[in-house]
Amino acid sequence: MPAATGSVAGPLVLYAVVTVAPSALFWCALRVPGLLRWWRERRRPPVPAGPPIERLAADLRRVHRDLARCSPGTSAARRVGARQAYDTLLDQACRQIEVPHRLAELPEGLDRDLERLRIEESLRSRGLVVP
Repeated sequence: MPAATGSVAGPLVLYAVVTVAPSALFWCALRVPGLLRWWRERRRPPVPAGPPIERLAADLRRVHRDLARCSPGTSAARRVGARQAYDTLLDQACRQIEVPHRLAELPEGLDRDLERLRIEESLRSRGLVVP
């Protein structure tokens, strides 16, 4: 029983600290590692999403040459495969340089060929030389 002259606030504060401290410490033990991980990731420089742009440009030029060399006697499978590889490389280059495109939406044909030309010109205007 508290003394008549003593304060009741002291024991109540001590009781609150004793009852809340274990829960607070446990909560901190669970949350602090995630907070530290978030802080480290925030300070880390961004990692490129794809291959280096130089290699991408070289691959684009190589596949473009292969497409240009396709003679009338070349098998359809080879031509389609080369075109699909070229479209994939164009898509990667567009994502890295942030050029909007509609290659995935357009069916094979004249519209898609025009979109390829538009993309090549957009990439060229941003410094990525594709023949």
